[in-house]
Amino acid sequence: MRRIGVLTALVAALLSPPAAASADGPAQDPSLHLVTLTGAGTAAITDPRRRAAARAQFLDQQDSTLQAVQAPDPVYRWTSALNGYAVDLTPDQVSTLEAMPQVALVEANTIRPMADRSSRPAAAMASAARRGGAGVVIGFVDSGLAPAGPVFAATPGLGRAPEAFIGPCTPGEQWTRETCTDKVVGARWFVTGFGTENLSSVATLSAHDDHGHGTQVASIAAGNSRVPVILGGETHGRFAGTAPQARIAVYKACWTAPDPDDDGCATADLVTAIDRATDDQVDVLNLSLAGSNGFDTVERALLGAAEADVVVVASAGNDPAEYAAHASPWVTTVGATTAGSARGAVQLPAGIRLTGAMAARTPTGTRPLVLARDVGTADAAPTSAARCLPGTLDAKQVKGAIVICQRGGSGRVDKSRAVARADGVGMVLTNSGPGAVAPDLHAVPTVHLSHRASQRLLDAVARRGQARARLVPLPATTEPSVPDWSAPGDPRGGVIKPDLVAPGAGVLSTLPARPGTGPQWEYLTGTSASAAGVSGAAAVLRSRHPDRSAVAIRSMLSGAAEPISGESPLTGGAGAAARGADTDLVFEVGPRDYRRYLAGRLGPDELNTGSLLLDARRGTATRSVTNLGSTPMYYSVTVEGLRSHEAQVRPLAVHLQPGETHHFEITVTRTSGGLALDHGAVVWRGANGDRLRLPLAITR
Repeated sequence: MRRIGVLTALVAALLSPPAAASADGPAQDPSLHLVTLTGAGTAAITDPRRRAAARAQFLDQQDSTLQAVQAPDPVYRWTSALNGYAVDLTPDQVSTLEAMPQVALVEANTIRPMADRSSRPAAAMASAARRGGAGVVIGFVDSGLAPAGPVFAATPGLGRAPEAFIGPCTPGEQWTRETCTDKVVGARWFVTGFGTENLSSVATLSAHDDHGHGTQVASIAAGNSRVPVILGGETHGRFAGTAPQARIAVYKACWTAPDPDDDGCATADLVTAIDRATDDQVDVLNLSLAGSNGFDTVERALLGAAEADVVVVASAGNDPAEYAAHASPWVTTVGATTAGSARGAVQLPAGIRLTGAMAARTPTGTRPLVLARDVGTADAAPTSAARCLPGTLDAKQVKGAIVICQRGGSGRVDKSRAVARADGVGMVLTNSGPGAVAPDLHAVPTVHLSHRASQRLLDAVARRGQARARLVPLPATTEPSVPDWSAPGDPRGGVIKPDLVAPGAGVLSTLPARPGTGPQWEYLTGTSASAAGVSGAAAVLRSRHPDRSAVAIRSMLSGAAEPISGESPLTGGAGAAARGADTDLVFEVGPRDYRRYLAGRLGPDELNTGSLLLDARRGTATRSVTNLGSTPMYYSVTVEGLRSHEAQVRPLAVHLQPGETHHFEITVTRTSGGLALDHGAVVWRGANGDRLRLPLAITR
């Protein structure tokens, strides 16, 4: 009966007009939608003839569904990471497509924001001389790249060339085919989803970066080693990316708009970038971008990349009110740590002290504390004055005061310049919503407060009226900790997210050079920086172990991470990433297991991921470990950290030959009393010092 119903629906679709005006209402306006057909893409097919045949079959399937609803030609087609297209559709066409059995998902094109970035030029830093990543290509889906300068130059020390990468160098404005080098090996750009009519006047129709975010991310992951950091004509140490010998492939899918608040990345462009990067055979794919925590079109495209043996790394996000983005088990999702971050405090009367980010090392005296919105010029809009936009502050009222400025509308450093021009002596930068704080180098001493601390400050000022305060520097943090703005994992999710954490506060990076100048140095704060560092670490491991799969590399990254004291796996994942950390014992995932998980045919307890999110009422899960080393090894198992539960692992020890896999059963039971929520880890240790941790969270 179901097959007859489907056939009837298809016949009706073929005979009905798509979206004409109805008798009951006006014509429906079409809008861009992303349509995904069932099944995997072609990228995992290694035989060229079979792959070409599958691609031709996919195009026929796409044409059939398009014709069924009389849709126009699609603006994008995808066949590598997934089978689908982006096309303008009316609501009726969407409904008809959603009813077709060969259609897995239809969703509207949306714009995702790029992560915030800091604007602090670098202070003195230690010399950096690194190697790693030779022969590996990292694909960056971001705002492009500004390749001029020594950070991205083709230097003699890059090592062996990539063997599999086949991506093109697509020319455009400020980008010729000669712009690609032995370091920057490929370039593509995708703008149809965002729309050229929505671009800012400075946007370049090419892979060139006119925003800065993509350049920063690429420099952190794969910038060259021993690049002098020159400020004011003086050298302040040297710079190196995490994998300085890795090559860079640019996939520009994020764009600038006339209003900076509208900058972002259209999902149609993102999916196309992922599809092309997969087809180009990058080794690592970095998305330092916002994302969903469901299985949308972007996540399905990333599944195709993972199935094609690409290490996929993405940002968890900078909004603690949202669960970590990229909740899929085939993505290494990265949160942030704040070790080494410069700090300061706003000190108010009655012992109130609010801590935030502060680059200045000189305190202010105790001065009047004023709200920017109360000291604006006569012709300034209150909202503009509140944000300390240039020219909005009245120097008569600001002189000698510390000004409270609201984030947004202009660059953070631009706000402190506005305060300095009005003769202010300090600034408190407040977050009006969740988001990262950054130790920028401001024109006046500045403390940047989180949303929670900002509310406390504003409440205190409202209660006391005219207040006084002083800004004081504090010692930088030394032990890694997870900041409150790094998005946590969903306790009701299928797998633990984030997978691990990495430095994300004040990470040195480079911006596009200004005309006639060298590199512009800046600290990047946010999980964008964290993901970039882990992408570089993945490139180092892929270069060292070219015979190991992407799944094994991802397992090595999380399995060798260092746990952070006091952090749950739902905030700190497996722990802090360690560059170059190595292990021969890994969790392997079967070639089709991710897709079985997506279809609901394989539960999270059975999927062989490197973490375990467990319901204590269910209590039992299985995991398999594989010895990828070249010698036999004895491994023993211990359980760490659980307080109100007990975990039994069977067997407790194994002897594994090279390439051998062994299955373990993990059973968790509640002990008398204690908390229902708990976390710990199952740890395998080898006789050679090898270690593999499985973070364990009991959440229900």
